Amino acid sequence: MKKHYEDLGFAKVDHHRHHRKGFPEVIYCAGKTPQQIAKIAKSIADKGQDVLATKADKKAYLAVKKALKKAKYFETAGIIVVKKNTEHKTQSTEHRIAIVTAGTSDLPVAEEAAVTAEFLGLKVDRLFDVGVAGIHRLVNNLDKIKKARVVIVVAGMEGALPSVVGGLIDKPIIAVPTSVGYGSSFKGLSALLTMLNSCAPGIAVVNIDNGFGAAVMAYYIIKSCA
Repeated sequence: MKKHYEDLGFAKVDHHRHHRKGFPEVIYCAGKTPQQIAKIAKSIADKGQDVLATKADKKAYLAVKKALKKAKYFETAGIIVVKKNTEHKTQSTEHRIAIVTAGTSDLPVAEEAAVTAEFLGLKVDRLFDVGVAGIHRLVNNLDKIKKARVVIVVAGMEGALPSVVGGLIDKPIIAVPTSVGYGSSFKGLSALLTMLNSCAPGIAVVNIDNGFGAAVMAYYIIKSCA
């Protein structure tokens, strides 16, 4: 069987993934050293593929930047991007998604979703800090949300926002619980359970703080309907 990966010893880089999935292997940086991240990134880039690395800190970025001069760091999102080609060009307004957050504290996870979505060629409308504690903020932005093909809703605390949005629009919603909240939020578990138990139809839920997973799911929903 033909080997479609490169063995770096500490990692086997999947160079065939873009043929199977539509985009290259993504580097999850948590638990990896900056040097390991840089070597994986260079391996991907040397095959002419774009590089996306999530949960990355500044040390990881500096290591990748040393190996790949075109590397860009999105600090709030914790993402490193190296664009090698234009395969995932920004698409038309039909490929628009909205990313909605309950609070400003949810921004890192929301930006992880936004930067990932843009990497995949989606147009992104950001609507931040419109949580249920001031419901008028959501209502005042509802027209913008309704223009999206898919809506990603990011919330911590009690995680009620996806249910509220789900009761007001007819678009697919991907709910992202965050680890934001006081003690009884159990680092996002309360928000996760609220979202899983939502009575509003049309809501799917990803794991806690998984902005990347939400963006990829939005990409596949839009791609399958194109």
